[in-house]
Amino acid sequence: MDARFTDEQDEIRRALRELLHKRCGTEDVRAAVDRPQGYDPGLWTALGEQLGLPGLALPEEYGGAGCTRTEVALAAEELGRALAPTPFLATAVLAAPLLLALGTDAQRAELLPRIADGGLTAALAVPGARLGTALGLTGPPGADWAGGGRAGGVQARHTADRWRLYGEADQVVDGHSAGLLLVPAHTGGYARSRVLLFLVAGDAAGVVRTRLTGLDATRGQGRVQLRHVQAELLGSDEGTDVRAALAGLGDFTAAVLAGEAVGAADRALERTVEYVKQREQFGRAIGSFQAVKHRLADVYVAVRAARSAAYYAAWATAHGEPVGGLALAQALEALRTAAGECIQLHGGIGFTWEHEAHLAFKRAAGDELLFGPAHRLRAHAAEAAGLFAGEEVAV
Repeated sequence: MDARFTDEQDEIRRALRELLHKRCGTEDVRAAVDRPQGYDPGLWTALGEQLGLPGLALPEEYGGAGCTRTEVALAAEELGRALAPTPFLATAVLAAPLLLALGTDAQRAELLPRIADGGLTAALAVPGARLGTALGLTGPPGADWAGGGRAGGVQARHTADRWRLYGEADQVVDGHSAGLLLVPAHTGGYARSRVLLFLVAGDAAGVVRTRLTGLDATRGQGRVQLRHVQAELLGSDEGTDVRAALAGLGDFTAAVLAGEAVGAADRALERTVEYVKQREQFGRAIGSFQAVKHRLADVYVAVRAARSAAYYAAWATAHGEPVGGLALAQALEALRTAAGECIQLHGGIGFTWEHEAHLAFKRAAGDELLFGPAHRLRAHAAEAAGLFAGEEVAV
């Protein structure tokens, strides 16, 4: 592994940081999450048109930049620093790779260029709070994450040359606003039940979407109800292993989330250091007290260690080494530590709900609820690696 960034990687990070610095300050973030979409469409358009962020890892033939997944994970660090509310995770990380891997030539040609230029957003509508399991991060890929074949989740029926879906998916990242939904659904009846992926237009007849009030407002979530909705099968129903495709996507998703968490943790530490240099007690800056120095030194070490793990995961995800779950566990713990100390050392003002430190703290807690928690990420990684063969791993 060459730990140095390439010129292209440095340029991606620099350009992204400059744009987010101008258009995604704390007040911009708060204003964006209050929009119906949960993000600023103008910022998303700029990220697509100026930087090509949605199509960073898509092939050039579909309007993408042709970069590797490493560049996507590195770019996520800058999005995390700003805690930018965008459809990046749902569209570019979860949906686009599935369309590329499983879609027919016609489906890829129709949808991927629209995703690459930022004109189309997408969401993966996994039922319930099972996204971490579906991605193979907190449970085996074969687990029944899709709701069960007899009832629950989303059911698919094929009648008169059409597929129709019925069911519900909660806690869908950007499910309330995405223009395209990728829906895993059961078909084949209970005895021969299998899971296939379907494409559903967000505004299709029979789709009822509700924006949820989540812990982390910068990571918008929605409830998606499907009432006999007409759908299009993604790819072919012959030889398509949806569970394997999702599990293969999990490590990449974890690497991206780890990068986001490291960026947010680093910015929380920077804010805290800036503040303790200014706030005074007993006639001196509180940053000069040894106890405060020790606490911030611990945070610094945690953030540096998490960054090293995230960078390795960013490299490894493009080389077939599944270490994303471990990097994500370390990054989430670092973010929770950095955000907690940020709140504590800001004193009384830090404990007010409106303070920006809480945005980082909620991101850490929200991501653990969606993709973790950290101890389950580690336990599943250990089990998958066979570290405790013959022993039960408590999760």
